[in-house]
Amino acid sequence: MTTETPKYLQVADGIRARIETGDLVPGSRLPSVSEIAAEWGGSSSVATAAYKLLVEEGLVVSRHGAGHYVRSQDSPELLVRQHHRRSEDSPFAEGAAKQGAVGTWRHESTTEKATVAVAARLDVEAGAPVMHTSYVYLADEAPVQLAESWEPLALTGQSLIALPEVGPYAGVGVAARMRVISIEVGDPVERVRARQATRPEAQALGMTPPGPVLVIERTYYDQTTGRPVETADVVMRGDRWVSIYGQAPQGV
Repeated sequence: MTTETPKYLQVADGIRARIETGDLVPGSRLPSVSEIAAEWGGSSSVATAAYKLLVEEGLVVSRHGAGHYVRSQDSPELLVRQHHRRSEDSPFAEGAAKQGAVGTWRHESTTEKATVAVAARLDVEAGAPVMHTSYVYLADEAPVQLAESWEPLALTGQSLIALPEVGPYAGVGVAARMRVISIEVGDPVERVRARQATRPEAQALGMTPPGPVLVIERTYYDQTTGRPVETADVVMRGDRWVSIYGQAPQGV
C-alpha cells in the first residue's frame, strides 16, 4: 500500500527544486497563492501551506501585502554597537552614520502608571506616573532595533524634556536631555541576554521566520544621587548587530 505525498509538499518540493537549481534567483517574486492553486489544481490552502513550509525552512520570505520572494542567502551587513564618547546627538543616528547608514526612528510617547517591574527599576512607587516611549529604529529604512523606555515624571514632568521626542531637545540621547535639568549620567548599566524573537517583535523587525534577538535591559543613573533616571528594554536583530565592549590602547 502506498500513500500519496500531500499536495502541499509536492508544491513545496517543486518550488524548492527551482530555487536550488537557480531557476528562481534570490529576490525573485514567486507565483501568487491563486496562481499556485490554479497550476497545481488545489485550493488556496495548499499553496498557503507550501509557502509556510518554505518560509520556515528559510528559503522564502513572506512580505505582507506584496507576496512571496526567494530569500537572499547573503548575510546582511552587520551594524556595530559600541560605546562612544557622549555627544549631543542621538547615539543611534551617530553610530549608524559612522557605518555609512542613515539612522532614523519612529516613536510614540504616552503617560502611564509604572508597573511593579518598571517601578522597581526606577526606584519609584508602583503606580507612579512615568513617560513611556516606544521606538522602532531603522538603518537605511530597514527596522533593526526596538526599544521601550520609561522615565519618572516626578523628575522630568515640569521640564522641556518631559516628552523625549518633542520640543527643542527632541532627537538627542538620554545623557544630553538629562543635562538640561542639571543631571549628569554616566555609562548605563546593562544586562544583556539572547533569545528568540516573539511574534510581535519579529513582525516589527521584519524577521521571517522569527530568529534570535539580543535583549538589553538598560538603566541610566544620576551620578550625584545614584537615582535611576531612565530605564529601557532594547531588542536588537541578532543577524544585524554585533556588540563590542572595551577599547584598545591608543596607538596599538
